[in-house]
Amino acid sequence: MTKHIEVVIIGAGISGSALFYEIAKFSNIKSVLILEKYPDVAPLNSNASGNSQTLHSGDIETNYSLEKAKEVKKTASLLMQYTKQYGYQDKYIFKYPKMLLGVGEEQVEYIKKRHNDFSDIFPDMEYWDRDKLSKIEPMLCKDRKKDISAMGAMDDYCAINYGKIAKTFIENGMQENDNASFEFNCEVKSIKKEKDIYRIKTTKGEWTADFVMVNSGAHSLIFAHRMGYGKDYSAIPMGGNYYYLNEPLVKSKIYTVQNPKLPFAAIHADPDIGIKTNDMIRLGPTALPLFALERYKEGNKFYEFLELLDFDTRVLKVIFDSLKDKDIREFIIRNIFYEIPYFGRKSFLKYAKLIIPSLKINDIRFAKGIGGLRTQIIDKKNNKLLLGEARINKNDGIIFNMTPSPGATSCLGNGVKDVQYICEYLNKEFYEDKFNELLIENNE
Repeated sequence: MTKHIEVVIIGAGISGSALFYEIAKFSNIKSVLILEKYPDVAPLNSNASGNSQTLHSGDIETNYSLEKAKEVKKTASLLMQYTKQYGYQDKYIFKYPKMLLGVGEEQVEYIKKRHNDFSDIFPDMEYWDRDKLSKIEPMLCKDRKKDISAMGAMDDYCAINYGKIAKTFIENGMQENDNASFEFNCEVKSIKKEKDIYRIKTTKGEWTADFVMVNSGAHSLIFAHRMGYGKDYSAIPMGGNYYYLNEPLVKSKIYTVQNPKLPFAAIHADPDIGIKTNDMIRLGPTALPLFALERYKEGNKFYEFLELLDFDTRVLKVIFDSLKDKDIREFIIRNIFYEIPYFGRKSFLKYAKLIIPSLKINDIRFAKGIGGLRTQIIDKKNNKLLLGEARINKNDGIIFNMTPSPGATSCLGNGVKDVQYICEYLNKEFYEDKFNELLIENNE
């Protein structure tokens, strides 16, 4: 027997789980169901092994303008307040020193200016010259010929296990609404519109829904294409890999100045909070196009990659135009070399020395099974890459979300916008005062 649900969410990653929680707690929507094809919450990119475990606050990421940093800080504060309200600080989110590192005269001046421009938004961020850095992180200075500087904070919640947080969203949502439910090991096979409702066929039966939210990474665009939506969008899956330091030579979360043409591609060092010892340091990520929609999962289907790519002359033009850019071309070639056994580690070592100049080949090892996948959207209509979140909404009761980094940080911020929209569409009530009281008004 087909069961009717008011709102069905497809995908139990951090974004889908956050939306599930916000619907259950901050609206009078009577029934909400989340469907996940794997046996647990956050099995892919939101899992600790699939991302850098960073709470992006807009301070140490140089691809953020001043205005974008304000926006990112606001959404990050929602997640911070959530962890505080439920007692998850120092359990699923942790304090570490963090910094944005500049190397060479040009970047040193850039760091000085950025610190000055951003100091009003981030008053706790300090400017550190080489002498100060030699005391905070000595290995950043050892064997360093070029000048360096950084802007950073010594004691900030900046490392977060999104997979664990996603599970709390499901648990807390279930407690808030008796009609909030989930189904795991439940793969969605098709979504079809029938008059004013949607019929969802899965491996565990059928549901109908008044509203459907698809938060399933690269598969979001696949579902959209199959329903005739988003045909002006194509996508290329980009996989990221990491290396581990064999010894914890640094203790901070260290980001480097990014090339604006390659956002989220600059190397950084991150304490790995997803493993038991908590003193392992990752370096990375690398980035390489993949012919699969998921990392480290059996059952990847090549035809789904072809569906996602939706190749035509417009896609070819965007790829060709991108490869004409020297920075992008060299970046791709360099990352291909990283995949070659031994020579990849040797090639990555040169890149890693941007952070720790004294590194030797035996100081790093490939982080097997660590790394996620991000969907790089191609806008075929405007012949360009979209370097941010993508969303397909035709105002007819279904939304397809594709949220690359910092989508995890923005999960509650994106989610509340979706809840407000869904409530308006279904003529339901969003409890704005309750939301503000819990996640905004008490935020310090």
